[in-house]
Amino acid sequence: MGFLDAIKDKITGKDKDKYLSGFSKTNKQISQKLKIITSSGNINKDTFLEDLMITLLEADLGYKTANRVCDEFQKEMRNYIAMSQRDVFIILRNVLKRIYGSDEKEIIYNTEGPTVILLVGVNGSGKTSTIAKLTKYFKDQGKKVALVAADTFRAGAIEQLNKWALKLEVPIVKGVENRDPSSVLVDGCRYALANDIDILLCDTAGRLQNKVNLMNELAKMKKVVAKEIKGAPHNTWLVLDSTTGQNGISQAELFNEVTDLSGIILTKMDGTSKGGIVIAIKNLINVPVFFITLGETVDDLELFDLDLYLYSIIEDLENESK
Repeated sequence: MGFLDAIKDKITGKDKDKYLSGFSKTNKQISQKLKIITSSGNINKDTFLEDLMITLLEADLGYKTANRVCDEFQKEMRNYIAMSQRDVFIILRNVLKRIYGSDEKEIIYNTEGPTVILLVGVNGSGKTSTIAKLTKYFKDQGKKVALVAADTFRAGAIEQLNKWALKLEVPIVKGVENRDPSSVLVDGCRYALANDIDILLCDTAGRLQNKVNLMNELAKMKKVVAKEIKGAPHNTWLVLDSTTGQNGISQAELFNEVTDLSGIILTKMDGTSKGGIVIAIKNLINVPVFFITLGETVDDLELFDLDLYLYSIIEDLENESK
């Protein structure tokens, strides 16, 4: 069974429309441009690679990743005497999938107590609202969830997270402005242990002004939670605004340098993002995307699916082949 046939089972009904809507700009940046470039059917291999490079750069893959895609695409082209438009899309899908990798990492759950998840990311990335979405996601699985408001450098962050806790009816451990965030995490861990909490979602400060301070702060957080709960933090996820493009990649590289990221959540994937950042991040720092957010409500959180992402690039081709 080919890719286009196998993927149909995943994209039926409203779920297809909702999920693919998040990659509509990716479709425009890559699929539709390549469709125009290859529309004549007479594809010049040399000039096509130049066009592909430009297309990928405009889709936010960045130079290093776009260059790797073109190099691998060029190797694949050697197997073709002439390439059709369909060949181009299928080769590109295969190359992107190979670069992203097939090693699907899963969320780590603590089988002996609370699972601690640290959420990191810069201010404005949508971190607090993402925690609300994750709360709903885990509650729907029947898990007991608690929140920790450890972003004590912004009083507004504590207040905002508290509102979500009240709305979603989950307990929250709050710090006060300018309190040591690590001490708030200690309180949160002890609350989780005492109250049989399954998932402890911890909000942290999103400051990037000083790399040394950020490194020291995150190192201290990880150290204190590890003392309270074995193996904690079990997951450290970067919340990243997908519309920031290359700046987002720089953020991912920095946070991965100062802490051991285990996953990424891409926010604002509601059609405004170019989407190439998905491949770029995995290529550059080898951290998988676990979730994407597709709107403002607590239900607008989706598990990232690589096949659906790649399908968004060749969706037009599939529609034409029906």
